[in-house]
Amino acid sequence: MLYEASLKQKRDTESVFNSAKKSGEALGHVKGLAEGKAKGLAEGERRKALDTAKAFKEMGLPIADIAKGTTLSAEEVENSSTSVLACYK
Repeated sequence: MLYEASLKQKRDTESVFNSAKKSGEALGHVKGLAEGKAKGLAEGERRKALDTAKAFKEMGLPIADIAKGTTLSAEEVENSSTSVLACYK
């Protein structure tokens, strides 16, 4: 009888541990997906801003105006031609 009780306690403990482990893994997976999505969206927004800056620059718009319209710094706008190429590598 004592053996069965200790065996039941061991199995219960393992069950609780395994359940917590699965929950933790699921939570980690969800957090990882959310972080990856946020990073991808931010990278996409940056690429779009650089593409837009490059196009405006080729149209001859002033760098200060391009910077205002794209939320990039003037330096980033000036380097937008090379930055766009670096984003796609």
